[in-house]
Amino acid sequence: MPGTNLTREEAQQRAQLLAVDSYEIELDLSGAQEGGTYRSVTTVRFDVTAGNGAESFIDLVAPAVHEVTLNGDSLDPAEVFADSRIALPGLLQGRNILRVVADCAYTNTGEGLHRFVDPVDDQAYLYTQFEVPDARRVFASFEQPDLKATFQFTVKAPEGWTVISNSPTPEPQDNVWVFEPTPRISTYITALIVGPYHSVHSVYEKDGQSVPLGIYCRPSLAEYLDSDAIFEVTRQGFEWFQEKFDYAYPFEKYDQLFVPEFNAGAMENAGAVTIRDQYVFRSKVTNAAYEMRAETILHELAHMWFGDLVTMEWWNDLWLNESFATYTSIACQAHAPGSRWPHAWTTFANSMKTWAYRQDQLPSTHPIMAEIRDLDDVLVNFDGITYAKGASVLKQLVAYVGMDEFFQGVQAYFKRHAFGNTRLSDLLGALEETSGRDLRTWSEKWLQAAGINVLRPEIGTDADGVVTSFGIRQEAPALPAGAKGEPTLRPHRIAVGLYDLDEASGKLVRRERIELDVDGELTAVPQLVGQTRPAVILLNDDDLSYAKVRLDEQSLAFVTEHLGDFESSLPRALCWASAWDMTRDAELAARDYLSLVLSGIGKESDIGVVQSLHRQVKLAIDLYADPAAREALLARWTDATLAHLRAAAPGSDHQLAWARAFAATARTPEQLDLLDALLDGSQTIEGLVVDTELRWAFVQRLAAVGRFDEAEIAGEYERDRTAAGERHAATARAARPTPEAKAEAWASVVDSDKLPNAVQEAVIGGFVQTDQREVLAPYAERYFEVVKDIWESRSHEMAQQIAVGLYPTVQVSQETLDRTDAWLTSAEPNAALRRLVSESRAGVERALRAQRADAAAGE
Repeated sequence: MPGTNLTREEAQQRAQLLAVDSYEIELDLSGAQEGGTYRSVTTVRFDVTAGNGAESFIDLVAPAVHEVTLNGDSLDPAEVFADSRIALPGLLQGRNILRVVADCAYTNTGEGLHRFVDPVDDQAYLYTQFEVPDARRVFASFEQPDLKATFQFTVKAPEGWTVISNSPTPEPQDNVWVFEPTPRISTYITALIVGPYHSVHSVYEKDGQSVPLGIYCRPSLAEYLDSDAIFEVTRQGFEWFQEKFDYAYPFEKYDQLFVPEFNAGAMENAGAVTIRDQYVFRSKVTNAAYEMRAETILHELAHMWFGDLVTMEWWNDLWLNESFATYTSIACQAHAPGSRWPHAWTTFANSMKTWAYRQDQLPSTHPIMAEIRDLDDVLVNFDGITYAKGASVLKQLVAYVGMDEFFQGVQAYFKRHAFGNTRLSDLLGALEETSGRDLRTWSEKWLQAAGINVLRPEIGTDADGVVTSFGIRQEAPALPAGAKGEPTLRPHRIAVGLYDLDEASGKLVRRERIELDVDGELTAVPQLVGQTRPAVILLNDDDLSYAKVRLDEQSLAFVTEHLGDFESSLPRALCWASAWDMTRDAELAARDYLSLVLSGIGKESDIGVVQSLHRQVKLAIDLYADPAAREALLARWTDATLAHLRAAAPGSDHQLAWARAFAATARTPEQLDLLDALLDGSQTIEGLVVDTELRWAFVQRLAAVGRFDEAEIAGEYERDRTAAGERHAATARAARPTPEAKAEAWASVVDSDKLPNAVQEAVIGGFVQTDQREVLAPYAERYFEVVKDIWESRSHEMAQQIAVGLYPTVQVSQETLDRTDAWLTSAEPNAALRRLVSESRAGVERALRAQRADAAAGE
C-alpha cells in the first residue's frame, strides 16, 4: 500500500502516460467558521498518449469520496479510492474527463487548507499550503511538478469574507467567487486564502507595465502592518529582477498575505505569496529582523520566475528553486539602488553559511543535487544544503563565470523554458553558452559530490618579515560516518585579503586583494612573495567560495586581539564564523570562544552579527563547555550581557538585543529581581521600552527558573489575549522547572494530537530548557518509546516538530548516543525519521568532543 507516498519512478511513468490540460475546482467553504469538512468538486481534463485501456491514478487525501466519474462512467469510490489515490482504469487514448466529488478536511497542521480562529475577533481565517504534496488534501490532483495545467477555482465563502487566489480577485455573486483560469502552473503553487482579512493595495508601474500589488493580514494585526516598507522592498525587487532576468513579471497581480500559524517563512504561490505573520512586528525589533523579512519577501518574488514560471521536473532539483531564490534575493539586497541592506553578504556569511556548514557536516550530508527517490525523501530535504550551500555555490559560480555572463544565461533559460519544466542540465547548458566555460567537471565536483573543503594558508617569511613563499592548501576531510560519497577537492575562485592596522584610525584596513583560482591540494600565490607580511592574511575574502577557512598562527593571534577592529563588516563576519566553526570542531575551547567574543563584540556594529554571537555563545556554554566549568562561564556571560545592556545607547538596536540576551540567561537572585522590576515598572533602563514581546521574554525566563507560576503567566496573557499571547503563555507554562509542568507539556504534545502546529511548536520550545537537565532526564527514554508511533500517526510537519524538538539534545552523554544507536537498530525507522534522529545524535556526539576539548583547555 502506498500510504501517502509517491516514488519518482511512479511519477515518471505517469508523466510519460498523460498530459494534463485543465482543472476546474469548486469548493464550498460556507461552513468554514464552524470547521469540520467541506465539499470539494474537481473536474480534470487530461490527454493519454497510450492506446485505450491504460491505467493510472490521481491523488487525493480526503475523509470521504462520494463520486468518481471517468469519461461519463461512474466508478465505485469503495473500489477505486484507497490511501491517497483514486485508481483510473480503462483510460481512453486522447482526451479524458474525470470528475471527483469528495469531503475534504480543514487542518490545524499548516498542511492543506489550514483553519485558524483568531481569539481577538473569534473569526476563522483559512489559507492553503501545498508544497510538497498537499494540494491533494483540497482537490483531486496529479500531484507532481511536471504535470502542469491551468486551474480555475470557484469558491463559496461566508458573507463578508474575502477570497484570494492565483488569479485576480473577482467580484463575488451571492458569496460565490469565480476566478479566471491560471496560466499553466504546477499543483503545489496554487493557492486559496479565505477569510475576513484586512488589505492594503498599491501598484507597480514602469514603462507601460502595471502590476496590482496587495498586502493582507488579520484585522487584529492591521495596526502593526507597515505596508509602505513592504511595498518599498517589493518594488525594488520588481525593478532589479526584471532588469536582471530580462523577462517581465509573469502573472497578472502580486499579493502578499501574512497568515497565522505558518510552518515555514513563506511560500511562493504564483501571484499569491503566503508569509508567516510573525513578520508583522507587534513590538520593536532590530534592523536584522527587517533585513530578514526583506530577504524573505525578495526570495519569494524571485520564485515567481525561478520555480513558478520555470519549474523543476522532479524534486531532486528542488535546490535549484531554493538556491536561486536565496542567491538572487541577497544579491538584490546588496546591489539594488536604494537598498537599506548593502551589507547583505555579511548577513549571508554570518547566518546562511553557518547553517550550510553545520548541515554539511552531519551524517545526512548529501550532494546539493540530492537523490530524491520519493516524497518522503524530499520532505526532509528543505535543509541547509538545499538553501544555503546551494546559494553559496551559486555565488561561487557567479565568481567563476562572471555576473553578467551568469544573468545572460539565466535570461536565455527563462525565455527557452517559460511555463515549462527543466532539469539542472538545462540551466548549465544556458550558462555554458553565455560564459564559454565547460561546467560539467565543475558541476560534478560542486553539485554532485557531498562534503566541505578546508582552506589553510602556508606562509614562509625571512627575518625581516618579508614573505618568501605563500600557498593555499586545500583539504577534503573524510565525510561524516554514515554519509555517502567520497571526499572531493574542488576548484575555488577566491580572493585573498591582506590587512594591516591603520595607526591613525585604529582600524584593520585591507591593503591589497588578490583574486585567483585554487585547485588541487596546493596552489602557489606568487603575488605575495617579496611583500612585507601583513598583520592578517584572510583566505576567501569577500566570501566568494564555500569552504571552511583557517587563519595562520600569526593572523589568528592578531585577530584574537583585534577582531572588532576590521573596518568592513564582511571580514569581521568571516573571522567570527571561522572562530565559531573551530569551536564546533573542538579546535577552540568553548571558554576561549567566550573570551574572544567578549573581547570583540563591543566593537561589532552589525546588529545581525551581534545577535548571532549571542545565540552561539549561549549554545557553546550550554552544550560545548566542560560541565564542571559551565556555571562559571554562564555567570561570566550573564554579567557581560547586563553590563552591555546598561552601556548600550538608549533606544538602540544593540540595547534591545542585549536585553533579550540578558533575559535568556539571567540567573542570580539580583538579576531575576531586575527582570521582575522591569516588568512591573519599579525599575527602568533609559531608552528600553518593555513592550509586549520583551515582556514575554522576561516572563518566560522567570517561569523557567521557578519564579513565576500559573497565576503570573495567566495574568500576562490577560494583557495580551491574542494568538501570539497564547503561544507565549504555552511556552512559559512548559518552561516551568517542575515535574508536573513537564508532564503536562509532554502529554499535550505526545499523548494528544489536538494542538495546532504553532502551539505545539511553542510548547516544545518551552519544554526543552538547557538548565533543566535533571527534570528532563526521564523523558530521554520516553522519547525513544514514542517517536516511531508519532512519526507513523501524525502529519509530516507535526511529526517532524516532535522528532527533532523532543530528542534529548541537552543530555550530552555517551548514554544518549548508545540509546540512540540501540533505537536505530531495533526500531527500523523509515529513511526520513532515521535521518532526523541521526542528525540529532550527531549534535550530541559533537558536543561531547567539544566538552572534552574545553575540559583539556582548563587543565
